[in-house]
Amino acid sequence: MTAAPAEGESLYVKEPKVYPREVSGRFDRLRTIAVFVLLGLYYLMPWVNWGGRQSVLFDLPARRFYILGLEFWPQDFIYLALLLICAGLTLFFFTALAGRLWCGYACPQTVWTEVFLWMERLVEGDRNKQMKLDKGPWTAEKVRRKALKQFLWVTFSLWTGFTFVGFFTPIRELGQDVMALSLGGWELFWGIFYSFATYGNAGILRSQVCKYMCPYARFQSAMFDRDTLIISYDPARGEPRGGRRKGVDPREQGLGDCVNCTLCVQVCPTGIDIRDGLQLECIACAACIDVCDQVMDKMDYPRGLIRYTTENALAGGKTRVFRPRILIYGLLLTAILSGIFVSIFERTPLRVELIRDRNQLYREVGDGQVENIYRLKLINQDDAAHRYRVSIPEWPQVTIRVFPEPVLQPGQVGEFAFTLSAPADLASGTVALEVLFEAEDDPGISRLADARLLLPGGGSP
Repeated sequence: MTAAPAEGESLYVKEPKVYPREVSGRFDRLRTIAVFVLLGLYYLMPWVNWGGRQSVLFDLPARRFYILGLEFWPQDFIYLALLLICAGLTLFFFTALAGRLWCGYACPQTVWTEVFLWMERLVEGDRNKQMKLDKGPWTAEKVRRKALKQFLWVTFSLWTGFTFVGFFTPIRELGQDVMALSLGGWELFWGIFYSFATYGNAGILRSQVCKYMCPYARFQSAMFDRDTLIISYDPARGEPRGGRRKGVDPREQGLGDCVNCTLCVQVCPTGIDIRDGLQLECIACAACIDVCDQVMDKMDYPRGLIRYTTENALAGGKTRVFRPRILIYGLLLTAILSGIFVSIFERTPLRVELIRDRNQLYREVGDGQVENIYRLKLINQDDAAHRYRVSIPEWPQVTIRVFPEPVLQPGQVGEFAFTLSAPADLASGTVALEVLFEAEDDPGISRLADARLLLPGGGSP
């Protein structure tokens, strides 16, 4: 049993602040490129026009979603569902392949935290200067530096919140509203909320989000196996640890290659020691690999004491990169993404809903004719107005009436009365029909809808 805390002892131990040391290397360069690319897309995309409108805009009041010239409607929800499935499969694929690549290079928490760390180093200096500043008394210089850092953090957070709202409200109009101090209630709320979330998560909480709030660290082990590439310390090569002078053979002193400099701990944004083995706090940023390689270079030792490797490789076995789970994830991703792209680029900007009037199956209208009544709903998803022609090519005996005339403006939704008339002796029972809807000015815009013509002698559809 766990002993109860003594009187006056807190159940919560304050987490010490982590001061990650700045590092350079090939993985740091990859991470920097990822930050610039991802933040560039985030901050610039709302300002770029595509086809006469904002390139990425989620217009919730109009229920329209514009992404790089493509227009999506609520009826296109299936694409969102498929994209979420792809996102999950992508996470499984890369985690099974090489661990927490998402966390180390593309997670918003990691990306924005990197920017906040850059601003902190710009104002307060490197790791040692930051620690000295925080431990020192409050002087005018300390107040000046802390105030300047907070100013940069708050300004950047507000700009982030403004940009976030700009994906839902045209950003140029939003900017005019901000300058005129006439923001709407929802725009103001979400702008402040997202700004506060950015400041709190990336500026204050930082690694605490990854260690305590993010669920991914808890279930990542379910996606790992012994052939997953993970950042690992090689104990067979590095132990026992100890200091030594350059040029001395460590084997003569009974030492491994690890000089116990602790730089791998100092550069870690979550403050862990990678030499203790795989830990859920590790976000796979690979900063420890970069700094360890630099130390190995200075000592004239081979690189790779800390490296991307697998449990099998560390145990002296072979690594299988292309194993069943990787192939299955890859094939599923390829199939779903191919289907999405083909469907999007071949879709017709016309939607048809043909619904039978349930009040009466059919009615006899004289001259030996029988009439079926439907409710017709047309959605013009094109950027141009169209008049639509309606026909049933395989059944010329069936007469179609649509009221009012099926003419729709761009983006318009229209509802119409729709009737099918045919001779009572055309058939007995139910006739399955395919009704063709096509734009008169563009035969490429066409859609087939299923209908059933009920005639005397038939039953319920």
